[in-house]
Amino acid sequence: MTQPSPPAGQPTMKERIENELATVIAAEQQGPAVLISAGVHGDEYEPMVAAVELAAILPGMLTHGQVTVVPVVNPDAYGWGSRQGSDGLDLARICPGNHIGSASEAYAARISSMIEQADYYVDMHTGGLTYEIHPLAGYMLHPDEGILDIQRQMARCFDVPLIWGTDYRPQGRTLSVARDAKVPAVYLEFGGGTGFRRQVVDTYVAGVINLLRYLGMIEGEVSRSPEPYWLEDHRPDSGYLQGKMPSPAEGILMAGVALGETVSAGQYFGRIFDPVSGVSHSVSADVAGIVFLKRAIVKVKSGDALGGILPITQKGKHTIYE
Repeated sequence: MTQPSPPAGQPTMKERIENELATVIAAEQQGPAVLISAGVHGDEYEPMVAAVELAAILPGMLTHGQVTVVPVVNPDAYGWGSRQGSDGLDLARICPGNHIGSASEAYAARISSMIEQADYYVDMHTGGLTYEIHPLAGYMLHPDEGILDIQRQMARCFDVPLIWGTDYRPQGRTLSVARDAKVPAVYLEFGGGTGFRRQVVDTYVAGVINLLRYLGMIEGEVSRSPEPYWLEDHRPDSGYLQGKMPSPAEGILMAGVALGETVSAGQYFGRIFDPVSGVSHSVSADVAGIVFLKRAIVKVKSGDALGGILPITQKGKHTIYE
């Protein structure tokens, strides 16, 4: 695929974004170095806006340390409005990348280097065009208990109803780079599908500011959200969204549940209808818990993830071991 060329003498979209890849805000007094990123996937727009707004307001707020904000980690994927770049690669699966590789590999290498130099890291996401996600803050279940506890405290700084700790072993992620560099890191998920949701931007901006207060970098009292639904799931690939509730057939998804709804195991989740054959397949919830993930693109193929359920039904911290 070839991107359309801009008028003669004007920089390409990739060049424009590369020139503004990161904003560094430094306070006069020493403190931690925090990295905030968005746009790992090119179809996740609200985090990009949140990052730009943070870069604009933090210079007047930061009292200690340094914050680096990267609004669009993969400009190539953003140019295509896609999860993947023009090379067909998902940056969130190829870290630490390759500085002399393809576009996504080079951008993966660049953000990986920045993560390794940070003291704390926040990676902001949505469900992209494919999924809708109930607001959550997540982290890898780091084998270092000290780092893990810091990540728990970081996640609590965000006013979201779900906190999710998942298997630490997956490779290729921004958070796996942070894990290996022993950098405490969290990721945020909220929204997705088509349209723009201001609430996502506001939630992320407020949460980052609250985190910086917790780290002693901004003045003000740290706020804590009401007790969330909190799951630490140690099972292999527990955080792999694309593997949740695979569709039994190709067709049109007619969901029968809402994000944030509590369901019981075996409850009706929706159905897949094929208008060509007229065949319909009913889909049931695979476990009891909270619906946190729903497919936003209604046309599905066999094996596509239809949604996800966190297997907890009460607020407070819960743990699932292997």
